[in-house]
Amino acid sequence: MKILEVKGVSYQYSPKTPFCKTALEDVSFSIEQGEWIGVIGHTGSGKSTLIQHLNGLLRPTSGTVLLHGKDIWENPKKIRSIRFQVGMVFQYPEYQLFEETVEKDIAFGPRNQKLSDSEIHDRVQAAAKFVGLSQEMLKKSPFELSGGEKRRAAIAGVIAMDPEVLILDEPTAGLDPMGRDLILSQLMEYHRERKNTVLVVSHSMEDIAATADRVLVLDQGNVVMFGEPAEVFSRGPELADMGLQVPQITQIMAKLRDKGYPVPAGVLTLQQAVQALLPLMKRQEGGKADG
Repeated sequence: MKILEVKGVSYQYSPKTPFCKTALEDVSFSIEQGEWIGVIGHTGSGKSTLIQHLNGLLRPTSGTVLLHGKDIWENPKKIRSIRFQVGMVFQYPEYQLFEETVEKDIAFGPRNQKLSDSEIHDRVQAAAKFVGLSQEMLKKSPFELSGGEKRRAAIAGVIAMDPEVLILDEPTAGLDPMGRDLILSQLMEYHRERKNTVLVVSHSMEDIAATADRVLVLDQGNVVMFGEPAEVFSRGPELADMGLQVPQITQIMAKLRDKGYPVPAGVLTLQQAVQALLPLMKRQEGGKADG
């Protein structure tokens, strides 16, 4: 069942001025309920502009965005309610923390939804659990937390609103490998439990390959590819022309194939590479033993 549809959306910054710039041009696609969508594209391709259309932060110059089949701009006075249904986590969201405690910061969204105190408490506790924040951390000032903890607190603030669609713009940007892996694993667990729809914008092809059901590729304001990761990343030369790369492990496996090793195409993650290489290594070891 489709949850989001984008139909012929175009967007111009500073229209009818000498500074007019077309950021999106006749963009159309649809997303199914419960999908995890990766969004990739070179800097300036239109990624951030696109995702800001999905919850009404930007209004299309032309075209429509549909949530459950209804134009989100059908009643502009109710656009705020759309932002509760389609939650947005901006890049470096920790800079938006402002309350005196982490608990109050996470509660800010649910409080604006006019929920009861008990519902707010339950939402805060559930969101904190999803992102791995302890009760002790909830009582701290956000500014006492580490960078990774702040990021998780900011994500919890959006999760606490219980959106049907969760959009994250570069959620692992600037984090060390351990922090990045922790955020991703927690988001994947949240997705598995909630079965909601997730869109992640990322420059990390490895993260996209490991998590996405489908990958949306933008170039110069146009959707140029939208398919399963194996399909999209099999088009390496086209991606390279757009300034994008396939995951590093995919590049390594391709080089092994070029050298004559019988490894499969479409390997996107380290785990897949290990599964593909282990039988080959065992055959080689067996050959040496026989010799």
